[in-house]
Amino acid sequence: MVSRQQGKINTICLDDLSPVTIDPPSERKTYSIEDAVETIGFGRFHIMLFMIMGSTGVVEAMEIMLLAVVSPLIRCEWHLEDWQVALVTTMVFLGYMVFSIFFGYLADRYGRLKILLISFIWGTYFSLLTSFAPTYSWFVFLRCMVGCGVAGHSQGFIIKTEYLPVKYRGCMLPLSQVFWLAGSLLIIGFGSVINPTVGWRWLVRVASIPGIILILVFKFIPESARFNVSNGNTQAAVKTLTWIAKVNRSVMPEGALEEPAMEERGKFMDVLHSKYLRTTLQLWIIWLGISFAYYGVILASSELLERNLVCGSDQAIADEGKLTIEETSGPCRCHMLSPADYQTMIISTLGEIALNPLNILAINVLGRRMAMGISLAGTGIFFLLLNICTSRYGLIAILFFLRALVAASFNTVYIYTAEVYPTVMRAIGMGTSGSVCRIGAMTAPFIAQVLMSTSVVGALCLFATVCVVCALSAFCLPIETKGRALQQDMNDSTRQSNTRWLTCCHQE
Repeated sequence: MVSRQQGKINTICLDDLSPVTIDPPSERKTYSIEDAVETIGFGRFHIMLFMIMGSTGVVEAMEIMLLAVVSPLIRCEWHLEDWQVALVTTMVFLGYMVFSIFFGYLADRYGRLKILLISFIWGTYFSLLTSFAPTYSWFVFLRCMVGCGVAGHSQGFIIKTEYLPVKYRGCMLPLSQVFWLAGSLLIIGFGSVINPTVGWRWLVRVASIPGIILILVFKFIPESARFNVSNGNTQAAVKTLTWIAKVNRSVMPEGALEEPAMEERGKFMDVLHSKYLRTTLQLWIIWLGISFAYYGVILASSELLERNLVCGSDQAIADEGKLTIEETSGPCRCHMLSPADYQTMIISTLGEIALNPLNILAINVLGRRMAMGISLAGTGIFFLLLNICTSRYGLIAILFFLRALVAASFNTVYIYTAEVYPTVMRAIGMGTSGSVCRIGAMTAPFIAQVLMSTSVVGALCLFATVCVVCALSAFCLPIETKGRALQQDMNDSTRQSNTRWLTCCHQE
């Protein structure tokens, strides 16, 4: 009996030990912020984003180009010397330089959209106050405050960059130049009508209107999802991405958004980290030089027209001197821009969009570095061509291509800088570059408006030399960002390289 029970027990034990098939636990699907952006793709949301954030360039262009249009009038009203006219532009860019780093630092901590809104409210407020400036000193101070506000406008460009899929960045970001062109043409067009009739103060008030409109429409744009993820606010990022997918009539990736929050936020020293040190230093050289050349050609063209220095010859200078003597005896000691001068400025400004298709092609085919180097080298050549004694039509043609090339350089360096730095330090990277950029802009007025009155050849050759140095720096940049996904943190490139290596090994 015992044996039967034992046998029964043994039978039961053997049944229990029989192999049982257990299904492995299903793997949890996850996706990154980059996967979400690429899956959603390009659609109606991006068109709205492009129009609203691109319009920040209209406002910035109107506020900056305003200086070239009103300079002859304030020179007349307050009887200013050359250095006093140049100081106005320099103080604007001083404010821009200081607050560019400050706003970039805040944007990496508190969000791109918040800082963009604050900067617009600040800039628009002080711009309106400028129209009531009672003296030259007040005018300089208030325009400096406007420059502080304009420093935060680059956050709009960063938001566009962080929402665009990789294959669209090379096409859509260069098209942002259209908005800067629109702002430049608007302020010149308004200046040609308003300045001779009701004066420059009303021109400043009209230039503030686009900023007021944008403040009201920013509510239609969400905070950067990449920023929210890097800040640990994954739920807000998913909500934003889901809404964008709905607007685009697209779908979200399957699974859950999973990407580690970054404990360390962007700091100034991050851009000088060994991984980015060479890139940062060379970018600073390029930003400084491009800004020096860009605002140099704008102010130089205004000076050439205002002083009638078309050829830079001794006869032209003599004629200008004679004109000054005659005008000094009148109530206004300045030469006002004529309708023909405004036409010249408008035509040369159109050059900023003329080479945009070629620039887009070069960026996507040759890469960011090569496109930037070629356009900078061409800018230096056309600065030298301004030394040639020519007619007004010849001057217009040279200024047209000069503006086209220097604008293409500016456009490309904006794209490259936004792509080369990771999300946790993208705003501070743009901010520091923008700050260095304003050093060139601060120097340009004293070359284009002061040195040029003494030696046209010396001023133009200096601009050309700086452009050549920047071209060499662009060709030698260590990182090419063409076709590269936006990095989330400073280790992203290392992780992606390891992933590619493991994938290759697995396939083998």
